[in-house]
Amino acid sequence: MASITHSPAAFVGASASDLLRSSSNGVSGVPLRTLGRGQFGARRRDFAVVAKIRKVKKHEHPWPDNADPNVKGGVLSHLSHFKPLKEKPKPVTLEFERPLLDLEKKIIDVRKMANETGLDFSDQIISLENKYQQALKDLYTHLTPIQRVNIARHPNRPTFLDHVFSITEKFVELHGDRAGYDDPAIVTGIGTIDGRRYMFMGHQKGRNTKENIQRNFGMPTPHGYRKALRMMYYADHHGLPIVTFIDTPGAYADIKSEELGQGEAIAHNLRTMFGLKVPIVSIVIGEGGSGGALAIGCANKLLMLENAVFYVASPEACAAILWKSAKAAPKAAERLKITATELCRLQIADGIIPEPLGGAHADPSWSSKQIKKAINESMDELMKMDTQDLLKHRMLKFRKIGGFQEGLPVDPKKKVNMKKKDEPIRKTSDQNIEDEVKKLMQRRLDAKEPSVTPPRLGLAEMMEKLRREVDREFSEVVKTIGLKDRLVMLREEFSKVNSQDQLVHPALKDKIEKLRDELNQGLSAAPNYERLKHKLDMLKELSKTKSLAEKNNKAAALKQEINRKFTEVTNRSDIKEKFRALKAEIEISGASTVMDLDYGLREKVMKVKRDIELELVDAFKALDLDVEVVKSKAKELSEQETSFSDVKVKIGELNEEIKEGIENVIKSSDLKDKIELLKLEVAKAGKTPGPVSKNRIAALEQQIKQSLAGALDSSNLKEKHEKLKAEISKTIESSGGLDGSLNGQYLREDGSSTYAEPRVEIGANSTFA
Repeated sequence: MASITHSPAAFVGASASDLLRSSSNGVSGVPLRTLGRGQFGARRRDFAVVAKIRKVKKHEHPWPDNADPNVKGGVLSHLSHFKPLKEKPKPVTLEFERPLLDLEKKIIDVRKMANETGLDFSDQIISLENKYQQALKDLYTHLTPIQRVNIARHPNRPTFLDHVFSITEKFVELHGDRAGYDDPAIVTGIGTIDGRRYMFMGHQKGRNTKENIQRNFGMPTPHGYRKALRMMYYADHHGLPIVTFIDTPGAYADIKSEELGQGEAIAHNLRTMFGLKVPIVSIVIGEGGSGGALAIGCANKLLMLENAVFYVASPEACAAILWKSAKAAPKAAERLKITATELCRLQIADGIIPEPLGGAHADPSWSSKQIKKAINESMDELMKMDTQDLLKHRMLKFRKIGGFQEGLPVDPKKKVNMKKKDEPIRKTSDQNIEDEVKKLMQRRLDAKEPSVTPPRLGLAEMMEKLRREVDREFSEVVKTIGLKDRLVMLREEFSKVNSQDQLVHPALKDKIEKLRDELNQGLSAAPNYERLKHKLDMLKELSKTKSLAEKNNKAAALKQEINRKFTEVTNRSDIKEKFRALKAEIEISGASTVMDLDYGLREKVMKVKRDIELELVDAFKALDLDVEVVKSKAKELSEQETSFSDVKVKIGELNEEIKEGIENVIKSSDLKDKIELLKLEVAKAGKTPGPVSKNRIAALEQQIKQSLAGALDSSNLKEKHEKLKAEISKTIESSGGLDGSLNGQYLREDGSSTYAEPRVEIGANSTFA
């Protein structure tokens, strides 16, 4: 037990206000209520303040177990409960970093293989490492706001004391708010950087679950802010510059904290910091949440690590308020403008401290060196100011934030970001849309008839209307299966990449593919799936109709252009002159068909035809038409016409031979007598022959046919006929049936020639074959 005795004579001659100003907790450790009851005068009265010294276990003290024996005088360089972790923290991979895991695994596998086999895989390892570094660079140079929030909350991210122990030569932690409490969520202490002393204070998160529970996850209670306030007064009294480190999701918002005056403690700190006469630099090393961060953040300079965030409300809380769902946190993070880059652009933050690729936890030592460099540069600038300039600088920094002037027109660039008024969606019944589509299709079918003038169809308007209906149905499907928020965020992210003319990142592609797969899986389960499918089918039909209409329009326009070119070629004076000369020669020759022309005149006709075709080819080339087929076809037709001419000549010769052979057979006495006898029988029978006459006539006809067939078989006419028939068939096959006249004149449907069976005239009313 220890006791300290004080005499009331020490208070004689001092006013009550002086006594109250001397200490917030009393005078020299005397409670204020004791002063209120004390009597000041000649009467002396002793009183005592008693304090118990708590017995502790051995080694339960702030000094580390492995104290440096080389320190002179037994003074330790860092006096704090904070000690290095015995176990290395487990690596934590964030969601958007998962594409890098495959490359890491490949590098590990190749190294393992090299160690096991003893082979040299250095080239492959270097290539994979370069690829990994490039992928890491691409990933961390295109981070979204919500991804930076996740990095700022990384479990392995260096804490306040990690940085302080790295940048200071000496540090002594100071405890207590002088009201009986010591909040571990805020750590304060005095340290030196390059021989210059500073008052350090900051939010302290835990490095594991046990420490997080002890530190209350970096969320201070009113006692923590009052402890920071006490150290501010201490630093102001002794002229120590203040450096604060901000890393908190917000002040602790439980009932007990509210009862103890959480809001009052924060407000008191805000007011006090604007009156401190020493330079203040605040550094956001993780997340800075609302008033809990501002309570130690009213500084002359506010610096932020590259992946730190500073917000009035967390993205999840903002999304829950505005969109009624925490799933919209990425969208909220985008709208809140919470990243270091955005806050510097808004002149809230004064500088950005770079981080290594992968975040501060990838190389804590390098990050601490950058923080130390930024502190020295900022303090060198602020230490040059006198007290009034320092106070004015701090006041003006916050006064200019969010400044505006009423009555001025809004900048058009800012108007773009304003929320547009949502237009009401006009719903159209499915039956009306289907009826309109059917009417449109019927009008299209009617327009195909040549006698009907094509109506002016509202195809584009109908398709646009149907697209809006499909979009509406699709939005309902997405909303039903719970993918609306993710789809909106992906659209915004994709449009942002397109607006900046950047390549789509593989991580973004993976998100799109994943969302598409989920959408395809849940699409059929949506209640309006059938309506959506039906409207999509109608839209496809309209698209086909539109495509066909465009093709028809192009074909009609091309036909008109071809006719115009043909007219231009045929109306040329030199072509007309050739026509006139050729026509005159044909009239002089007296030929009625092409076959009647002699060979020389026929060649002239073909030459004029080829000349016209070549002129047309040149004209069609000007229309970007492929005329190679036209040229080859013209040549082929010319060859076919020559072949047909030869075949026709041969057929004529064979006809003459067949006629001559038939006449010779008929002139023979035997066959001539049979024909005369047949004529007599026919004359006797009359129009109504009896059965006996019919039998005689049939027998005579059969005998005559056999005689003719025998006469023809005995000659070489049948052989010639077979050869000619084969040649005609070959010519027709090679021509593709283009000359129908030959087929119609010389061949029957079964392929036999019309000259194969001669016809013999019997009388005016009877013939036989």
